Amino acid sequence: MWIKICGNTSLEDARFAAECGADAVGFVFAPSPRRVEAELVRKITAQLPPQLEKYGVFVDAGFDEIVSTVAACGLTGVQIHRSLDVSLPSRLRQHFAQFPGRIGILRVLHYKHQAPVFEQQLKELGHNDALDGVLVDSSTARAVGGTGTSFNWLEARNSFRWAAPHLRLIAAGGLAPENVKQAIQTLRPWGVDVVSGVESAPGKKDPAKVQAFIRSAQEAAEEILAT
Repeated sequence: MWIKICGNTSLEDARFAAECGADAVGFVFAPSPRRVEAELVRKITAQLPPQLEKYGVFVDAGFDEIVSTVAACGLTGVQIHRSLDVSLPSRLRQHFAQFPGRIGILRVLHYKHQAPVFEQQLKELGHNDALDGVLVDSSTARAVGGTGTSFNWLEARNSFRWAAPHLRLIAAGGLAPENVKQAIQTLRPWGVDVVSGVESAPGKKDPAKVQAFIRSAQEAAEEILAT
């Protein structure tokens, strides 16, 4: 189970997530209470374990902004929210091919519709070889992520399982230590992503919640493998 703790704003929070067993941490470069500047992120990533994946979260960002931020901050992955440029993932993959290590590319898909529409969207994304995975999130009129609200897991369950053989799906939106095990048991995702569910305030992580979230996610994954 791939686990990403997103919306980090300090070295302490990002480092603690890594110590607890997170596979990745995320930094938001879009309008948000959790927005961080590139210079701060550069200082943070330089002091994190090399095996920890470091994702930049971008909303309505263009090619030049993304590639310059990745280079400046030492990121190992990008998470793309909304983009009118359908070729953006492919252009990024081609550009990142010259990097010494692979740069992960995630596309965000908001679950707003019923299963047939969602499956069609997944099918289209599944044909994009530039993507490493699809992060399925909820959204509100005010925010595209970090909303603290869940999408309909039961409704989306069959779509997740149908897509799983050929597409890495990451569940997000409204996850917390108390419900992440249920989400994993219901959706059987490749990974999970959390922001507000492990915070004491926007942009500030609660260590106990981070630890509990990662432990619950790992336990759920182990139980699934055991059965």
